[in-house]
Amino acid sequence: MSTFINTRPDFAAIARWIPEGASVLDLGCGDGSLLRYLAETRKVSGYGVEIDDQNIVACIKNGVNVIQSNLESGLSGFEDHAFDYVVLSQTLQATRHTEPLVREMLRVGREGIVSFPNFGYWKARLNVLRGQMPVSDVLPYQWYDTPNVHLCTLDDFEMFCEKYQISILERRVMTEGNEIGLLPNLFGATAMYRFKRAE
Repeated sequence: MSTFINTRPDFAAIARWIPEGASVLDLGCGDGSLLRYLAETRKVSGYGVEIDDQNIVACIKNGVNVIQSNLESGLSGFEDHAFDYVVLSQTLQATRHTEPLVREMLRVGREGIVSFPNFGYWKARLNVLRGQMPVSDVLPYQWYDTPNVHLCTLDDFEMFCEKYQISILERRVMTEGNEIGLLPNLFGATAMYRFKRAE
């Protein structure tokens, strides 16, 4: 598990926000690694939602409860406040209808957690200045094969939250597993936010 966490340090940061025994819905859960990690370290219960057949098989091998569904069609199969936390880890940038999905996260869960690659990271800016789309550990795709449709910066996401009356409770910004405090929109490669509906 330690090798795995070295490749996804955002999982450990997310786990620190989730209390032991909480219920979690992980949207776009991939192979179920985050839910497995949360179950092992925080004793959480919950479900993953995934569309890819191979990832469904991987979730089952990981012992994760998974539902095959397209996030873009909403979360109508879940009741209001059915989970303590709804997580969207490294998936926000690959969704087409961001605002309805985030609204659904906060209908189904008490709080939401997202993580995404920060397009404002200085290396990404440098690549764009050189006339190329950035390719890195957190943005590993070429422009022609990327699943990402909505890349954003920390500032963009925070303006989005303000516009749609979402209260940001906590933010963590990381680069290569290290927390970034100074100029996070410039020096942070990965952003994580915990949020809820504004009162």
